[in-house]
Amino acid sequence: MMMVFLLLPPACHRSPDNLPDPDATMIHSALEEVLASKKLKVLTNYSSVNYYIYRGEPMGYQYEMLKAFTDNLGVRLELRIERNLEKAKQLLQEGKTHMIAMDLTVTGQRQQRMDFTDPIIITRQVLVQRLPDNWRQLRTRDEIEKGLLRNSLEFAGKKIHVQAGSVYRKRLETLADEIGDSIIIIEDKRDVDELIAAVSNGDIDFTIADEHLASVINRNFPNIDIKTPVSFDQKIAWALRKESNNELLNELNKWLAQFMKTTEARLLYDKYFSSAVRNRLASDFHSFTGGKLSEYDKTIQKVATEIGWDWRLLASLIYQESEFKHEVSSWAGAFGIMQLMPPVMEQFGISITSPVEEHIKVGGQYIQYLDRLIPETITDSLERTKFILAAYNSGVGHVLDARRLAAKYGKNPDIWTGHVDFFLRNKSRPAFYNDPVVYYGYVRGEETFLFVEQIIDRFEHYSNLINE
Repeated sequence: MMMVFLLLPPACHRSPDNLPDPDATMIHSALEEVLASKKLKVLTNYSSVNYYIYRGEPMGYQYEMLKAFTDNLGVRLELRIERNLEKAKQLLQEGKTHMIAMDLTVTGQRQQRMDFTDPIIITRQVLVQRLPDNWRQLRTRDEIEKGLLRNSLEFAGKKIHVQAGSVYRKRLETLADEIGDSIIIIEDKRDVDELIAAVSNGDIDFTIADEHLASVINRNFPNIDIKTPVSFDQKIAWALRKESNNELLNELNKWLAQFMKTTEARLLYDKYFSSAVRNRLASDFHSFTGGKLSEYDKTIQKVATEIGWDWRLLASLIYQESEFKHEVSSWAGAFGIMQLMPPVMEQFGISITSPVEEHIKVGGQYIQYLDRLIPETITDSLERTKFILAAYNSGVGHVLDARRLAAKYGKNPDIWTGHVDFFLRNKSRPAFYNDPVVYYGYVRGEETFLFVEQIIDRFEHYSNLINE
């Protein structure tokens, strides 16, 4: 499973001889570990609300909430998908992640094993059931209601599927005890989105879901009913490993107390829980329902195969350059879906009137051309990719200048991250672009640094959520 890096630290303008050494830091708490490593490791789930790709852009309520927090803390977010709730809890206990952000309900039993933040959502559990097959032809609400379960006593003897490892089983067991009868509870490996779809298509009759999620998913399945509550109001929160003095928990709660009062928080909630969500869910370009990144996916896949790249990496580069739009020009004169400069188009025999597929093909050929100019001593495939991306953005000459600066100051010229990237992003400073080892002078290196980081970040989102 690939990791996702969402937020970039500010540019460093210290002497390269004084770069911090995270390994030298004594780690005493989760917060200290996060600050020392400059990354927050979080487990989340892939769903139509919390984390997905829409028209090439990573989205989701949990995703954007986490991004806002890491932005505030000044660290990166390392996001990993884990669908199995029990495995997620185990990874948390083993210290392999700092947090779980998976719509966890706060319960007394869970609080014995984990620390929880203040709630990010207040919701309740509801029964998900199917409307009558001919519900559109029925004239009155009473006719539609006929056969629907509205009283908990009617749950007796019913077979209800619930997501394995969730609190829904415990709630139904309590409900069975309260009504003095049996409920057949089936723990299902499918997630809530899939179980709701299974109710809609008639694969199963009932499932349980949190109301805030069900109300969104319901817009894509109009033949389901979610009006029967199963629980009272409950808190949804992020979970952390228990610590005697949980400084990370305190930091999260301090941020939540401020953030939840803001207009940004209200707009974010409306963005994912309002009626507009249905349009996204119905799109071919929603990773959860359609799975396409763009209308050019097949061409991108073909070209990526020809140049030996993962097609999702090439797609991330294209999104960075044009958001999959062809009729765009930059202030510098670059044109098209891959933002090719006029000399490059001339070199490879195309023009602005050439079909978009030709531009993607030439973009791939240009990537191969840059690859041949990058020294063979760079053997790590990911690091080499970063050098190629940097050259695609600012030109190979500036990348080679940064390698020479790295070698001069005792860094590894064959490693981009933490070595060459420092010198390229600071090559807008006279102390660097006037150095005798620099041949190509000034460049806005911070733009190139961000260009590389954002493409790799997005690629890893795509790797998490889009099939290879």
